[in-house]
Amino acid sequence: MTDTRTLVPVSDSGSLRETVAHAVRQATETASETGDEAEIHFVYPLSGRLRFDKEPEEADRARTLLDRIDVWTTEDLGKATDAISIETALIGTDEYLFSPGDYAEVLVEYARSHDLEAAVFDPGFNPLGTTPLLPTLEAEVRRSGLEVREAPVTRRRRRTLLDGRGTLEQGVALFGASFLFYLLLAGSIDAFEIATGAITAGVVSAALWGVSLTTPIDVVATGGRLARLALYVPYLLWEITKANVQIAYVVLHPDLPIDPETVEFDAAVWSALPVTTLANSITLTPGTLTVDVSRRQFTVHTLTGGSREDLFGGSLERAVRFVFYGRSAARIPSPRERGDDDGHRGEEEP
Repeated sequence: MTDTRTLVPVSDSGSLRETVAHAVRQATETASETGDEAEIHFVYPLSGRLRFDKEPEEADRARTLLDRIDVWTTEDLGKATDAISIETALIGTDEYLFSPGDYAEVLVEYARSHDLEAAVFDPGFNPLGTTPLLPTLEAEVRRSGLEVREAPVTRRRRRTLLDGRGTLEQGVALFGASFLFYLLLAGSIDAFEIATGAITAGVVSAALWGVSLTTPIDVVATGGRLARLALYVPYLLWEITKANVQIAYVVLHPDLPIDPETVEFDAAVWSALPVTTLANSITLTPGTLTVDVSRRQFTVHTLTGGSREDLFGGSLERAVRFVFYGRSAARIPSPRERGDDDGHRGEEEP
């Protein structure tokens, strides 16, 4: 396979991460063999249906997914960034996409306009979210003359929460976390506390091995996150200290210059732990209080205009992305750069 210009249609699926890794790996191998620069175009077909005068939430989710793909590809490329060109795009936004033929038409049109030679499909690709369309869609795209391949991903069996089996790494990680938490609560490292902590952690890890950790443990990635977390903690303490000084000034000022307001914004963080970390970090910083979180949408009470400026400046959000996704994730725009400081304000308080 010597295709150097590849189209990868994407939608949110359990196998998308593997598909992205496969596309990057294949492009890297091809570029090294041919000596030519390879291109990968990740495209999200987004139907223009029911758009009217307001952009649907699906568009925001699509852009967020493409941002995640940017981060993933940067991680997967490593030092090969000069040999591989990555493009992301929303397509079909001005058309009503309903059938596999409709989706195939916008994919083929994009491929031809960018001189792409092949299409790699995620087996979980299903932009409709209900009726499976992949086999028919692949056949339609293949008839256009593009080479069509499916990414070789691991097929996951759908299962309930309690029928999983944890790996050894998950068991060790759960034991270690439980043991350290026990010692933290005990406030002592006496022999008795160590012994009882080990017993307690053993019981917890044995009982919850298969249900507490829902994804495999990547030792290298986890080690990197812990190292970045060690940098994040003093940064968060510094932000808390600065906010304390600002709030102290406001409280001690004779005019009490507060300007309370509840604001909303969509944070560029994904999955429960990063979202929880950001929400708690905002609450720990004086002057801001996380009131509610729905998916990635944060509702935050701010006490002063300065605290709102800091919030929309995105420093905490960028720091949390750095912890969980690495340095490349800092390129994602802040809430102010995304326009959330203009379009997502909550009710102004009296």
